[in-house]
Amino acid sequence: MQIQDLPFPDPGVPDARSGPRFLWWLFRNQVGGQFKALAWGLLHFASVASLPFCVGMAIQAVVDRSGGRLALAGGLLALACAGNALGDTFLHRTAVTNWITAAARVQQLLARKAALLGSALTRRVAAGEVVAVSTGDVEKIGWFVEAVSRFTAAAVTIVLVCVGLVLYQPALGVVVAVGLPVLALAVLPLLPRATRRADFQREKAGRATELASDTVAGLRVLRGIGGEELFLDRYRRASQEVRHAAVRSARMWSLIAAIQVLLPGLLLITVVWYGVHLAREGRIAVGELVTAYSSIMLLTYPLRHFEEIAMAYSFSRPSARRAAGVLALERATDSGGSRAAEPPSGDLYDPATGLLAPAGRFTAVVCGDPDAAGRLAERLGGHPSESGTAVRLGGVPLDELPLDTARTAVLVQDKDPVLLSGTLRELLDVPRSGAVEPSEALTAAQCEDVLAALAQASLDAPDPMDALITERGRSLSGGQRQRLALARSLVTDPEVLVLDEPTSAVDSHTEARIAGGLRELRAGRTTVVFTSSPLLLDRADRVVLVHEGEVTAVGVHRELLHKEPLYRAVVTRETDEEAEAAQAVEAAHAVEAGRADLRDAAPLVGGSRLKALEEIEESA
Repeated sequence: MQIQDLPFPDPGVPDARSGPRFLWWLFRNQVGGQFKALAWGLLHFASVASLPFCVGMAIQAVVDRSGGRLALAGGLLALACAGNALGDTFLHRTAVTNWITAAARVQQLLARKAALLGSALTRRVAAGEVVAVSTGDVEKIGWFVEAVSRFTAAAVTIVLVCVGLVLYQPALGVVVAVGLPVLALAVLPLLPRATRRADFQREKAGRATELASDTVAGLRVLRGIGGEELFLDRYRRASQEVRHAAVRSARMWSLIAAIQVLLPGLLLITVVWYGVHLAREGRIAVGELVTAYSSIMLLTYPLRHFEEIAMAYSFSRPSARRAAGVLALERATDSGGSRAAEPPSGDLYDPATGLLAPAGRFTAVVCGDPDAAGRLAERLGGHPSESGTAVRLGGVPLDELPLDTARTAVLVQDKDPVLLSGTLRELLDVPRSGAVEPSEALTAAQCEDVLAALAQASLDAPDPMDALITERGRSLSGGQRQRLALARSLVTDPEVLVLDEPTSAVDSHTEARIAGGLRELRAGRTTVVFTSSPLLLDRADRVVLVHEGEVTAVGVHRELLHKEPLYRAVVTRETDEEAEAAQAVEAAHAVEAGRADLRDAAPLVGGSRLKALEEIEESA
């Protein structure tokens, strides 16, 4: 796999049982790139390791006054330099390719999981956690996957050099062969503590990232309630905790790095002292001493890869654990589908609550609990956050359809829709039937003032459709973002459109016009709106009251408003005292008109109203 071949046609099914298993799965899925990096790494490190032998051979040739051997040493030196340059260049290219492809695979897996889970993802994992995993964590994971092949090449080179020195000059070779493994393993006792500190730092950094993401997302609200400084203080404290954890982690890694410098220096001094002693006794030649000395000097370079692989694993393990935690999440229902990929049509029915949305009708749903409304909207879209009886469209369970087909048939717009950055034309460039033009959708969603604001903000775009929308539409008000999101949903023209509080941030006059435009544009299509707005409820063909997970009343808005106290309390936002007073007035009017006696009226009111009713009866 080359960089130009990205993205992967299929990133595969990851082993998300744990962080190490996920890293091993990534390694196995790019074995070809790992072997390429290993081959180029062996060429590079072997060329570097052969330089001391060439230099020692040249020096000995000068001492022996042998021109032939000097020329041979020069040729070998040139060949080693060429191999070094070639191996280093292609090792770097292959290593970067492995890094990027591993990171890209993880990002594709995360994107696929986000698309699979939909809005249920942020209910199970914090949005900041997902952002942290898909940005910083993927780089650390790619770093470790890429570093494995370079570390393997370095380790093989060190073993070969040790064997070569033992065969070339046993007296010094044994010292080097014993000393180098000691150097490589000397830092092992420090790695667990360094790993724990790195894990702690990563957790603190992830928490700070989540806090920053949530603060930025809710900045407009925080400014409105005066809580901006409170959250900024929380982020300052979190960032200071990250700094302290990073300093503690850096101290440990600096100690490991110092040991990696100190011990090779001690080995070098030992070899030189012992080699000089052997040379004075005539047991080794000067060239052999230079070869052993140069070998140790250059072997400090591959030895650094032992420190790097330890650091890469320490930083990538918590990142891999976080990524595996997200990738291990599953939908509550089947996502593959056991039926043909044909979008069904007909009534939308939820057996769990008894909610029925007749085909081609405008149904409004009233829930006293906004969170319950959001979960029910997800269920109607075929991707619930909890397992249970499947919602049926035209008698067909949605979880038996392929996920893409189910989402084509039923489109759900949650209460916090996201606007991606780009032009308005790009925002409305979504899969659609073609029956609804963007201009019609914008008109129905009452976006005229939004178009004017975008045109004014983008002076270089004469057409408002080419005006730029900033990230998440932060330059727009909450009501403007809602209306653009509604227009985007209307353009798709799905068989069933489910809207969760689509006008909660819109003024009443605009909301009334949106209600009329929505009803007109969606005529003949099934539309379900979760709302408590009387303006939308009055336009609905059918209003359903859902209380504690069950349908308790069905009718039209004006009928339910008079007959259902619970419905009236939710829609008019009455308090308990106000509801009790209204019931008392109704009961009193009934007694005055002779339509009820005290015994019938008493259950409608509290005990505090009974005396007043008696006085009314006496005066009558």
